[in-house]
Amino acid sequence: MISGQLAAIGMYPFVEARAGFDALWVGVHARLPSTPAALDWDTDLHASWRDPNLLVAQTCGWPLVTELAGAVRVVGAFEHTVPRAVGFRYRSVLVARRQAPLADFVGQRAAVNGRDSLSGWVSLIHAVHGSDSSWTGPVVLTGAHIASLRAVRDGDADIASIDSVTLAFARRDHPELLDGVVEVGEGPLVPSLPLITRANASDDEVNDLRLAFAGSVAEQPGAAASVFVRAFVPLDVAEYEPLLALGAHLPS
Repeated sequence: MISGQLAAIGMYPFVEARAGFDALWVGVHARLPSTPAALDWDTDLHASWRDPNLLVAQTCGWPLVTELAGAVRVVGAFEHTVPRAVGFRYRSVLVARRQAPLADFVGQRAAVNGRDSLSGWVSLIHAVHGSDSSWTGPVVLTGAHIASLRAVRDGDADIASIDSVTLAFARRDHPELLDGVVEVGEGPLVPSLPLITRANASDDEVNDLRLAFAGSVAEQPGAAASVFVRAFVPLDVAEYEPLLALGAHLPS
C-alpha cells in the first residue's frame, strides 16, 4: 500500500504542460490505486519537498544535494527528448541578445531564476567562470526561467542560463519569449530534475513508484512526447551527489 497523499509535478510552469503530465499521472494512479487521483497543481512546490505527507514531487538537483540531503528519497527522473539531453542527463542553455564568446559576458548583468537553481545559477557560473569562481557582475533575480528569458529579451539582463526543457516549452508554446534571443553556450551535463518522495518511504513504496512511472511513460508515448519525455529512469541520490563539485566555490 502506497502512503502519502501529496503528488506535485510542477517545475515547468506552463499551462500547456499540464495535460501531458496529468495523463502520465493517470497511468501511475491506475497502477497504484491508493495514490491521489490527480496531481496537485496549486501546492507550494518548495513547501511540498518537506511535507510529511509527500508522495511524490519534482525538485531541482541543487536543493536536493544542499538542502534536502537525508530529508527525502529519490525516485528517479525523466529522460528527455530535447536538444542537449543525453539519457537522463541534460545541459542548460545560455542565452543572450548577441552572439559572443562566453568570456565577453564576464562582469555583465545576469538574469537568474534563483540562487538555489542548478540550471539557472550553478550552471551559469560554471559555464562562464568555471567551478573556482563566482559571478562577478550584477544579478537580476527573476523567480522563474521564463522571467529570465523575458529579462534578456527586453534588455534588462545580458545573459541567462535556462533549463533546456523550459527552453523547449518556450520555443513551442511561447516563441515570443525568444524574440531577438540567441544561444551563446551551454552548461555542464547534469541529471535532469529528480522526482522525490518523503524520507521514510519504504523500499517497496519507492520501487512501486518507479515501476508505475516507467510503465505509464512507456504505455503513453503521445502524452510523454507532449512534455518532451521518452522514458522514466529509476535513480538514487548518489547520481546527484557529484553536483556538489560544481558549486564548491559558490558564495553562501
